[in-house]
Amino acid sequence: MSKTYWLAGAAAAFALTTGAQAQPAPAPRPYDAAVFAAAKALQPKVVAWRRDFHEHPELSNSEVRTAKIVADHLRKLGLEVRTGVGKTGVVGILKGGKPGKVVALRADMDALPVAEQTGLAFASKVTAQYNGQTVPVMHACGHDSHTAILMGTAEILATMKDQVDGTVVFIFQPAEEGPPPGEEGGAPLMVKEGVLKNPKVDAIFGLHAFPGPVGAMVWRPGPMMAASDRFEIQLKGRQAHGSMPWQGIDMSSLTADIVTAFNQVTSRQINVSKTPTVLTVATLHGGLRYNIIPEDMTLTGTLRTFDPGMRTDVIARAEKAVTSITERYGASAKFTWGNHNPVTDNNRILAAAMKPTLTRATGGKVLDDIDYIMGAEDFSYFQKEVPGFFYHLGVGNPKGGNHSPFFDVDEAAMEIGVRAQALMALDFLKGS
Repeated sequence: MSKTYWLAGAAAAFALTTGAQAQPAPAPRPYDAAVFAAAKALQPKVVAWRRDFHEHPELSNSEVRTAKIVADHLRKLGLEVRTGVGKTGVVGILKGGKPGKVVALRADMDALPVAEQTGLAFASKVTAQYNGQTVPVMHACGHDSHTAILMGTAEILATMKDQVDGTVVFIFQPAEEGPPPGEEGGAPLMVKEGVLKNPKVDAIFGLHAFPGPVGAMVWRPGPMMAASDRFEIQLKGRQAHGSMPWQGIDMSSLTADIVTAFNQVTSRQINVSKTPTVLTVATLHGGLRYNIIPEDMTLTGTLRTFDPGMRTDVIARAEKAVTSITERYGASAKFTWGNHNPVTDNNRILAAAMKPTLTRATGGKVLDDIDYIMGAEDFSYFQKEVPGFFYHLGVGNPKGGNHSPFFDVDEAAMEIGVRAQALMALDFLKGS
């Protein structure tokens, strides 16, 4: 995912280990026992799928193998299957035995350019092309487990078709981590291509793995995850010998001033007590040799916000700072913004209605008042079109968090994830 988050959410979820936040389970529905039994029986298959995807990860917009496995599985279940949606996405449609509303369940399929260091027997050894380079590829954000969970959910609901009051749309999404430069992809492209229409979706649910107590579910009604924007700053100066910086433009000092100015924007120039805001320079590239001051430098990074007005303000202040600094040095700059994701905003009515569902699915291990999360999710594009609810599934405490080369999941959590997704669909369609 385009995220380095979860720490705030995970910290809150760890409170569950004390038992203080455990919720009393609501009365079970008639189909709960069948869902629990089916999820338990399917667990070995779900684990096998997850390990296969983990060993064979694919980058954004390249999820060809993964998509084929998913599509073949959905066809065997008797679902209507659409492929090539949003480049490599797969959509399965299950029409229940009774008329009713339409609910969508979403899982993301793409991996990341990360060199795996988990030591797992099924660790990835895959490499691929990324930004013109050959890079290692790893499922370092749990999308392998998301895909396997939704495949298991589809199998359960297909076997319970007669009890489904309406239609379930299974969305297997590519490029959640962001499409390659110059390409469209992810949730925005799927929405553009009509994934929420024909049939018209009434509500959508999604889950995401995070470090925390196994099987716990955590979320926040309303704004939960930040809006994100990617930026790139291309600086142009004048090359010189490293021993004579006065003959050129000291690009290292220039970039250092920009980084310092950005830190001051978010710590001293905006009202940080309103909503959290983060402006980060993540990469600095320039130069080829230790004793040559380069002519060009490139900075990239990310802006995370919750308030549209603050987002506009920070963008203006950042651009003004870069212009001022580069003019002072006698250099020039091209500032580019892109890859915008809106705030992941959980529909409050939907979140309240589904809390009893997740309480039943987890045996009470739920927490619905976590802190804001500065990571972003393109699930937000679905939420802009229809009511949506996004929540996190605790997958244990891996050595590294999401996007780490050590990231792993406790596979026991996946059984609970399957239960949760199936019950969410059934409850919503029953008019929960």
